[in-house]
Amino acid sequence: MKLSIIIPVYNEKDTLRELVSRVKKSDIGNMKKEIILVDDCSTDGSRELIESLEDSDVKKVFNRHNLGKGGALKNGIQHATGDLIIFQDADLEYDPSDYNKLLQPIRNNEAEFVLGERPFPKFFSKGNIVPTHTVGNKILAKIGNLLYSKNLKDYEPCYKVFRRELLLNNPVKSNGFGYDIELMARLFRKNHKFTIIPISFKPRSFEEGKKITWRDGIKAVYLLFKYRFRPLK
Repeated sequence: MKLSIIIPVYNEKDTLRELVSRVKKSDIGNMKKEIILVDDCSTDGSRELIESLEDSDVKKVFNRHNLGKGGALKNGIQHATGDLIIFQDADLEYDPSDYNKLLQPIRNNEAEFVLGERPFPKFFSKGNIVPTHTVGNKILAKIGNLLYSKNLKDYEPCYKVFRRELLLNNPVKSNGFGYDIELMARLFRKNHKFTIIPISFKPRSFEEGKKITWRDGIKAVYLLFKYRFRPLK
């Protein structure tokens, strides 16, 4: 079996090289790896860094226009040839050493897709770099669980693993950060079997490059309602 690791990149020059190194070193048992870097028209030198990589294990994809995270993921999926696909952010918030435990439920035919679950810090704790983000995720989870009859604590984790055909058979219209929400809503509506695995999480601040904002949270709520009630194709 082969795992395609899709990494959307937008202005992540400072962390990208280290992230790729960690992905390459990650243990996924006897599976093969396919690393796909999708640059979404970066302006900080990330694109040039990707172009300079001399690594046969890395597939390079360059968007002609800035499409947002979702657009980059969709482009990466079109270039993926693996049996399984995992999404990986280009920063260092998520630890590729979690791959093996995320892959296990699908390899054991226990699930069609797997969601990572982040350990959010308490609102007033010192480790809570972006407290508004913590509150927003809790609100989003409550709304999502109510609409879809689920029991998730985290509706926007980076780490998600899928059988490749699941993504090809569930095309998503949204770009930007809304991609993840729409995709999950579609899969929940169709009752695809999934499981949740706790993952490591080292959050970064907006000063360190975090990009998702409260506006994305409002859009996420809108998408949860939209795809709960509209007919799916």
